[in-house]
Amino acid sequence: MKQQLYQQLLEKKKTGRKSFAVLIDPDKVTPANIEQLVQLATDAAVDYFFVGGSLVISQNLDECIQQIKATCHIPVILFPGSPSQVSKHADALLYLSLISGRNPELLIGQHVISAPFVKRSGLEIMPTGYMVIDGGAPTTVSYISNAAPIPADKADIAMCTAMAGEMLGMKLIYMDAGSGAKRPITEHMIHRVATHIEAPLIVGGGITTPEKAYDNAKAGADVIVVGNAIEKDASLIKELATAVHSVHAAIV
Repeated sequence: MKQQLYQQLLEKKKTGRKSFAVLIDPDKVTPANIEQLVQLATDAAVDYFFVGGSLVISQNLDECIQQIKATCHIPVILFPGSPSQVSKHADALLYLSLISGRNPELLIGQHVISAPFVKRSGLEIMPTGYMVIDGGAPTTVSYISNAAPIPADKADIAMCTAMAGEMLGMKLIYMDAGSGAKRPITEHMIHRVATHIEAPLIVGGGITTPEKAYDNAKAGADVIVVGNAIEKDASLIKELATAVHSVHAAIV
């Protein structure tokens, strides 16, 4: 099984280098949007594109990824909301298990159904413990999963959940406040989780400013993911990427 991008993430974590990922929902972009995003991301030295969404009701997943791959060398990582969101054109797949919830379908059930197709895809598979954190607004993932998010002020619950996920074999931990969150995940919670796991930590949801991206990376997030804010203002990509990448320079 390929582990190229996972090994890259491990090496970055080991050396203290932070990564910035632009999240693209195929339902919310056009070919013209993608062209602009790719150009801005290339100029800003963005590390990864995450592609996916909670629903993805359009048929644009393959086309979206192919357009990105045709015009840049930034790795494309699938961030699927369902087993149908798998494309052989991507580089890797976050194989998400919703460890913050208690819905068996999203812990293992859908994975059993999708496993043969995922195996045949040829993608690099990265087992990911997915944790939804209360961002102050209802999210699509919480509605679909029928699972309550971890309360924003319960850092110890988040820490123990992440530790359990890692000990169960998850290679990455992803904490997400959800698209359009009113409140991003606190630095206290990020730091609490980051200091108790060895797996690379991905953080997203409600990050709307370079300052917040910087603070979250400095608190311990290894990968900062922004989607909603960039959908509203794509010019933020440069400032966000610069802020995240500057954290390493500030701590060495």
